[in-house]
Amino acid sequence: MIGGKIFVSGLLIAIFFLVSTARAQESALARSEIAIQGDGTFTKDSHQFGAVEHSTNAGGVLFSYRFHFNRWFAADLSYGYDRSTQENFLPVGIFKIQNNVHQATGALVANLPFSFARFKPYALAGTGALVFSPTGKFGESVPGEQREARAVFLYGVGVDYRIIPQIALRVEYRGFVYDRPTFGIAALPANVITHTAQPSAGFVLRF
Repeated sequence: MIGGKIFVSGLLIAIFFLVSTARAQESALARSEIAIQGDGTFTKDSHQFGAVEHSTNAGGVLFSYRFHFNRWFAADLSYGYDRSTQENFLPVGIFKIQNNVHQATGALVANLPFSFARFKPYALAGTGALVFSPTGKFGESVPGEQREARAVFLYGVGVDYRIIPQIALRVEYRGFVYDRPTFGIAALPANVITHTAQPSAGFVLRF
């Protein structure tokens, strides 16, 4: 009888320990997530000093790592890539520069308090850099063009839809405010602020 009570007590303790450990692991695992998204980039035209600068719309990919400090706040590190062509209409002529655009950003994410059902909305803000690297493509390049980086202000909103606890679908909008690149071309006006809109969608893996 005593042996049976000891066995039951030991079994209950073991179950409690396993449940507690599982919950702790689940809590720890839920802190990190990675995401891969397909995106589109749409940049506002710039008009200054008789020049019109237009960037073609493009599609690309966005990779993100997010660490949750608690249920309200998280840190986001992202890298993105796309390719576009900057078309420049100047009084002295018209020329194009095709370039690969790399983005590296860091942001603070605030999970909004009105989450419901499987949906979890959030907002983010941060900074980083856009690196514009000319491809040298024939007909879309200029002698002397140079690679340039531009600091950006980043803001955005998004929502995650939980499919299962470890996987979610993400829809997101990011906005970038920055100075247009001149690619080292003296004919292009400097200090021209523009805005790029980047909607995206993809999948999130939590671990």
